[in-house]
Amino acid sequence: MAPELWRHRRVLVTGATGLLGGWLVESLLARSAHVVAIVRDGVPRSRLIRERIVERVDVASGDVADYVFVERVLAEYEIECVFHLAAQTIVGIANRAPLSTFETNVRGTWNVLEAARRVPTVQQVVVASSDKAYGDHDTLPYDETAPLLGRHPYDVSKSAADLIAQSYWHTFGLRVAVTRCGNLFGGGDLNWNRIVPGTIRSALAGERPVIRSDGRLIRDYLYVEDAVDAYLLVAEALAEGDHVAGEGINVSYEQPQTVLEIVERLLRRLGRTDLRPDIRNEAAGEIRDQYLNASRARKLLGWTPRIALDAGLARTIEWYRAFLAEGR
Repeated sequence: MAPELWRHRRVLVTGATGLLGGWLVESLLARSAHVVAIVRDGVPRSRLIRERIVERVDVASGDVADYVFVERVLAEYEIECVFHLAAQTIVGIANRAPLSTFETNVRGTWNVLEAARRVPTVQQVVVASSDKAYGDHDTLPYDETAPLLGRHPYDVSKSAADLIAQSYWHTFGLRVAVTRCGNLFGGGDLNWNRIVPGTIRSALAGERPVIRSDGRLIRDYLYVEDAVDAYLLVAEALAEGDHVAGEGINVSYEQPQTVLEIVERLLRRLGRTDLRPDIRNEAAGEIRDQYLNASRARKLLGWTPRIALDAGLARTIEWYRAFLAEGR
């Protein structure tokens, strides 16, 4: 499926008010797709609403945990392609409130997949998973053959949703693929307890950035526009044939960083190396080290980063400078 064939394609995006959702919707609109967004909560500061992207899409207000609602949206809008991004994405919240996390991340996923199976217009489904789906492994980086071994609530929700998605290809022939990214960052992430936006906000306010862990956890960090490119390529590959159907695909710069390294990288770019991080070492229920092998994305999708890490950090800092200068 050539990129120009997105024109007038009827595309559903769940989780459209999130970081990835806003950028993906904007990219689809730039390709002249007809976008329908499922929105559960009003999030007026999200990029989707604040930057008036929402005015160019059809909004269906409801919850992916409501099966009847999801099937109605797919059927009435005659959706052809689904990007299922809706999720509770914060590890700490999952540890405090696991039921709501399972309800959205697991039930929401099987609802979307079952509705897609039953609505005949749907041709492709891309499900957002995470490197967290792999759980804790001694052998790193993870490649796609590694078993999905989530142990804590958030990780388990991603492992379960990932496996359910794969089952819909192998059992029912639903053309679905799963993306597994590391820690996404970019303008529009309003979860300030995440390390990138939290560090930028603190530094711009002249405050020490807070690190909840000991700073030595190793993670992948991926700029959101490069993730969007990968998502679009996965959907295009599903339209072209079966070579990614039922597969998980890692998306990564393959430049793992400790939490402290990414904070120090940001502080250098912000000119605030005088601000020593406040390392609290209070995080619990988090996997120690996680990073991905992205060779399958390069081989099957032809994906390569368009922005890359340092340029992505620079763009992110400028977005928050403007956002916070407005008193948001």
